[in-house]
Amino acid sequence: MPTDNPAGVLFDVDGTLVDTTYLHTVSWWEALRQDDRPVPMATIHRAIGMGSDKLLDHLLGPERDRDADGRLRDAHDTLYGEYWERLQPLPRAADLLRVCAEHGLRVVLATSAAEHEVGALRRALAADDVIDTVTSSADARQSKPAPDILVAALEQSGLDAARVVFVGDSVWDVAFAGKLDIPCVGLTCGGTSRGELAGAGAVAVYEDPAALLAALPDSPVLARR
Repeated sequence: MPTDNPAGVLFDVDGTLVDTTYLHTVSWWEALRQDDRPVPMATIHRAIGMGSDKLLDHLLGPERDRDADGRLRDAHDTLYGEYWERLQPLPRAADLLRVCAEHGLRVVLATSAAEHEVGALRRALAADDVIDTVTSSADARQSKPAPDILVAALEQSGLDAARVVFVGDSVWDVAFAGKLDIPCVGLTCGGTSRGELAGAGAVAVYEDPAALLAALPDSPVLARR
């Protein structure tokens, strides 16, 4: 492999490597309930993976009064922050990152989590020794499903879109990777079904990081080395 054209794997984190999807769902549900804007949890869950601005557009409508958006985001952050010390990695998430690195891939956390959340996610993963690059919401002008975070991840890691695969857990992940023609491997551990991920365009779908790790030699993750 030419050293000036390395290969890599970009990972979403929330719901893909760390078990947070339903914590975000409950936190948004409570934030909206407190503001007298109740939304069913199932509806909120389907929107997790979007940036908070687009999530609120999706849940409350783009024509809403946006004056409450900051208050809702702050309430969500406060509620979600109560879980930080209890965050758990998904099965064999850190092992997956380490084996990818052993195969010569640059390991990138292409997350759109807020900067103050990223530290908690990294502590839960406990794999900083093999992580090359980490993004945050501060690196993107537009949130998912706009591809800004992936663009930032590629620029910061020195990787080319033709030499990477993205691993995510939501249809929004598949959609924003597709905007850069990056193949997306889907994981169902965030609560989105195999059929939905495949239907959105995922090139392969696995249950969780452990299942992807078990199948890694034949997976799309190693195909671009």
